[in-house]
Amino acid sequence: MVDEDFQGGEMRAIQTVTDVNLAERSVLLRVDFNVPLKDGQVMDDTRIREALPTIRHLLKRSAKVILMSHLGRPDGQVDLRYSLRPVARELSKLLSRPVLFIENCIGADVGQKLEELDEGSVILLENLRFHGGEEANDPAFAAQLASYGDAYVNDAFGSAHRAHASTVGVPALLPIKVAGFLMQKELDFLGAKTAQPERPFTVILGGLKVGDKIGVIDALLDRCDCMLIGGAMAFTFLKAMGMDVGKSPVEKDRLEDVVHAMEKAKKLGVELLLPVDTLCTDRLDLAAGTVGELRQWTGSIVEDGWIGVDIGQLTVERYARAIAAAKTIFWNGPMGIFEIESCSKGTFAIAGHVADADATSIIGGGDSVRAIHQSGRVEDITFISTGGGASLEFLEGKVLPGVAALNSKDA
Repeated sequence: MVDEDFQGGEMRAIQTVTDVNLAERSVLLRVDFNVPLKDGQVMDDTRIREALPTIRHLLKRSAKVILMSHLGRPDGQVDLRYSLRPVARELSKLLSRPVLFIENCIGADVGQKLEELDEGSVILLENLRFHGGEEANDPAFAAQLASYGDAYVNDAFGSAHRAHASTVGVPALLPIKVAGFLMQKELDFLGAKTAQPERPFTVILGGLKVGDKIGVIDALLDRCDCMLIGGAMAFTFLKAMGMDVGKSPVEKDRLEDVVHAMEKAKKLGVELLLPVDTLCTDRLDLAAGTVGELRQWTGSIVEDGWIGVDIGQLTVERYARAIAAAKTIFWNGPMGIFEIESCSKGTFAIAGHVADADATSIIGGGDSVRAIHQSGRVEDITFISTGGGASLEFLEGKVLPGVAALNSKDA
């Protein structure tokens, strides 16, 4: 059960589907069905499966379940490449019951079809982003959506950091607005489990840009005992320490920020670990997914003309010791260019060590989730967040509009 959600540095208790009576109501359920499609087939049904507990909870109470989601970025235009019709078929299989797909999400015909359906029905509306009103949080668009239900449930944590019509506009118009079970889990693990972690608490951060994560670094330094840095963002740290990093990417406008982060870690007694060896290449073509000659450089220096593409074995061993000692682990971001097989060993090694750890392990969305799936160790992770950007903003302490729109427990 979620007791609190962490927003803007404060804790706020929010209502969930177990706190209100939704029996025989028309419930607008915002889900995150932004799943990969290929040739009209769902390639990864993880996000659909994650919504099933809330859908089944509502069906047991004979609610009319009206599902709303976006898919891709059609930019406010109808683009059938991003139609949710294949998702409706997949959901029907998973629920073992019919799911009515409606070829629009607003309009008189939509309202009429919904009126004709009985309680206990499951309906999936077409992609919200086929209308510009969704991302613009247009009041008229939100009002049409809100007119279809008398209660609202948000189970789309991955979209909670967006102030869109379906996450903010619709709940503002309905008296009942609560969290679903997936939202509940996200807030619990990313909130309470990291705000008051079992210690030692180790944070692993990687990926391309330190600028995308400097706020999270600052916030988590206040909570963790050890922070491990990998991926391309590590080179900005190394450069700030006066190291040569060759042609590896460096965010020059973030050098001062990472110096402050390293000073803060030292002041707080947080162990901040950087790579001590690096896998490098003399040629990298990200678009083609190819590299040239590969060499392992021992030490924190990359020679001129070479680019770091993965952490080395010594770094893996060093990081593994910190992971093994942890009781709580949060990981976001790969250790190298793991999409290229020859540059993926560091990321998959870290995935294995996190999976093996005797700890509460939390993976914060994005490429880290893909890496743990590819490693085959998903079942050994305590919690995998469905929200990449949302999870980072939440951990940073920012208010998530989609969460702030929900009723408080004391309301």
